[in-house]
Amino acid sequence: MRIGVPKELKSHEYRVALTPSGAAQLVTRGHTVLVQRGAGEGSGFRDADYAAVGAILAEDPAAVWAADLVVKVKEPIAAEFVHLRPGLTLFTFLHLAAFAPLTGVLLEREVDGLAYETITDATGSLPLLRPMSEIAGRLAPQVGAQCLERSRAGKGLLLGGVPGTRRGRVAVIGGGVVGTAAARIAVGLGAKVTVLDVSARRMHQLEEIFGSAIETLDANAENVRTTVAEADLVIGAVLVPGGIAPKVLRREHVKSMTPGSVIVDVAVDQGGCAETTRATTHDAPTFVEHDVVHYCVANMPGAVPQTSTAALTNVTLPIVLRVAELGLRGAARLDPHLAAGINTFGGACVCEPVARAHGHAYSPLADVLAR
Repeated sequence: MRIGVPKELKSHEYRVALTPSGAAQLVTRGHTVLVQRGAGEGSGFRDADYAAVGAILAEDPAAVWAADLVVKVKEPIAAEFVHLRPGLTLFTFLHLAAFAPLTGVLLEREVDGLAYETITDATGSLPLLRPMSEIAGRLAPQVGAQCLERSRAGKGLLLGGVPGTRRGRVAVIGGGVVGTAAARIAVGLGAKVTVLDVSARRMHQLEEIFGSAIETLDANAENVRTTVAEADLVIGAVLVPGGIAPKVLRREHVKSMTPGSVIVDVAVDQGGCAETTRATTHDAPTFVEHDVVHYCVANMPGAVPQTSTAALTNVTLPIVLRVAELGLRGAARLDPHLAAGINTFGGACVCEPVARAHGHAYSPLADVLAR
């Protein structure tokens, strides 16, 4: 099979979807790997590193996109839509529930879209989403603390405080992978941390992990309202697998926060969990609404590409190898967890949350594969 690795075009996206060692494994199995020149530079990989293991370097992105399987990090942006065509298998973060135009193009052009974020494992978790969620969660208190600085429109508060002053209050909405990672770093910074979640079981787990270092609360409307109003930093860490994020943070919640407070919405890839959220980039990462600083960068892990690329490719490479060996149809028939990652196939929307989000007809994947 011919596997293409294009250079990412999203603003300040320095990750690459395949490392030279991953390319080497594919080449030794008889596959052809085409890498766009410069694709790995942001993650510390030179073109020569790919050439040394037998990958073919291409200047023209069209030559890379002409492969049977294209492996990316982020969803295609509008400038890349020209490369989408029938029969192409695209393996990347898609987040289609939040992006109607891309969903429509993938369906219209009969692209087989395999999404990192909906592939499952035997425990029902999302193993390809986990490493990026951990990184984004760990980054959230770090960037939130910077946004609290007065020079960045924040209230001028140090999260950890100093003796004789109050510590900053951090509210984490959602106690999953992102929320747990965020709480860990916020506690390390010395903040007072409250994690809100809808699962009693998860709150017990968090108390076992953190003990008395955090407070856990049921994420009911009243608790969200009062906790957000008192918080200096709110981290949105809500996830609905494959679906659009629920708007847990209402506009009135944002208005109740003190001026200069900060929201870091890690759920922005799925539309965001705050009604005031709109996606930003690393070029202009924040905006102020209702006197509250919002940080809503849709590719937070792209800021730390050496860590992110290594963590991501550790979990994606086995899937790339499987699809390269069996084709997407064959791999899906043998592996239901991989099959759960298929969002579009042959012009059909086979991911129910995505179909529901945009009003497309939903076709069960088993029915589509049987045709």
